[in-house]
Amino acid sequence: MTYVVTDNCIACKYTDCVEVCPVDCFYEGENTLVIHPDECIDCGVCEPECPADAIRPDTEPDMEKWVEFNRKYAELWPVIIEKKDPLPGHEERDGETGKLEKYFSEAPGEGS
Repeated sequence: MTYVVTDNCIACKYTDCVEVCPVDCFYEGENTLVIHPDECIDCGVCEPECPADAIRPDTEPDMEKWVEFNRKYAELWPVIIEKKDPLPGHEERDGETGKLEKYFSEAPGEGS
């Protein structure tokens, strides 16, 4: 099993999760985070830290696309290990549906 970031993170990008990760498997895009599924040790400490409920176990239904999404971008984006402020407007975007199609950017973040 692994944990993955879903579209709830897009356009919010809370980073509370990165500070608790013991293996630094979070990677930063311009407007979202991903978890490298091959580096995640399935400890689960990140899941309750996410205010947007964007981190889910891959054992939930229909998670295959998110595992591949996380793997793809984790190999392209820089690692992030320090908490940053969420994106401007995150309050309005939190809980919004269809964020992958509306807001997702393939651009890398700054990392830390």
